[in-house]
Amino acid sequence: MLRFGAMAAAAPALGGAISAPAFAHDKPSRHPSTLVVGHRGASGYRPEHTLASYELAARMGADYMEPDLVSTKDGVLVCRHEPEIGGTTNVASKPEFAARKRTVVLDGVSVTGWWTQDFTLAELKTLRATERIPAIRQHNTLYDGLFPVPTFQEVLDLRKRLSHELDREIGVFPETKHPTFFRGIGLELETPLVRILRRNGLDRRGAKVFVQSFEAVNLRTLADHHRVEVPLVFLSSADGNPFNDPRSYADYLTPVGLKELSEYVDGLGPDKSQIIPRNADGTLATPTALVKDAHRAGLKVIPYTFRAENSFLPAELKVGADVTAYGRAIDEQVTFLRTGIDGLFTDQADVGVLARSLV
Repeated sequence: MLRFGAMAAAAPALGGAISAPAFAHDKPSRHPSTLVVGHRGASGYRPEHTLASYELAARMGADYMEPDLVSTKDGVLVCRHEPEIGGTTNVASKPEFAARKRTVVLDGVSVTGWWTQDFTLAELKTLRATERIPAIRQHNTLYDGLFPVPTFQEVLDLRKRLSHELDREIGVFPETKHPTFFRGIGLELETPLVRILRRNGLDRRGAKVFVQSFEAVNLRTLADHHRVEVPLVFLSSADGNPFNDPRSYADYLTPVGLKELSEYVDGLGPDKSQIIPRNADGTLATPTALVKDAHRAGLKVIPYTFRAENSFLPAELKVGADVTAYGRAIDEQVTFLRTGIDGLFTDQADVGVLARSLV
């Protein structure tokens, strides 16, 4: 299990909007154990889950790149937010794939679109990534059609190259997406994930790798059956249950539930509202006891997702009425870091690096 140091005393809150993207300086952070995870890369600046996005996050100072993993028809792990790719690639503009559009029941919900499990890797490589939320991130649409869908192995190759070039080890924080769904169609994710990690010498204590999932059963399988050496992180939503699991996320995060989780996982990745909820008017409320309870159980806490646009910020940190404009994102992250969290997932890695330096 990776070890983290204690957080230092809090810095004063900041004011004003954040600036344009900046690259990390050579000076090391005062808090290197407070992790900055590039959420889907630097997805605030490049279309998510592309090599360009991951590389930019690393160059901005992110400690980890976070790929979401789904499977192709021929069992190759590729990086997409969801197995449905109509909203993140140009597949809809490809007449040769028009007939592939279909409705699939994904974790109990009917979804219509194009699915990675219906494409071989060779076919998927003919597609190009597009911005997932163009109404909010219009700048990212500049890069639509430029970048292919990467494999997990290509991300690990990028990690190795950048670690050498930047003279610091870049970590990876892969998430298994819908593992029960993929297991049900004969394309289970656990075996190929473990195989790739071991082939690259990354399933070992001390490797800069975390594996995360919203499904506790998936993590238990990785721990008990595959006996992975790297830390495991249980992701949680603010409501609901893991798919096909009668136990709610809220129950998993009780003191008793956290103690049980600690038998096979090393950390939590909660929705940030589970750390600091919002009041009815959209402002930040009083922090919960989750960080303290998790630490008491020996678990680290790395919440998601911190974004700079007004659309995603609490009411008191918005700047102006434009939902696409940047608000006081640094203030938000500093506020959350003061609760004692062990890191954060952010779409703008440079903001996370700066916020960490101010705490």
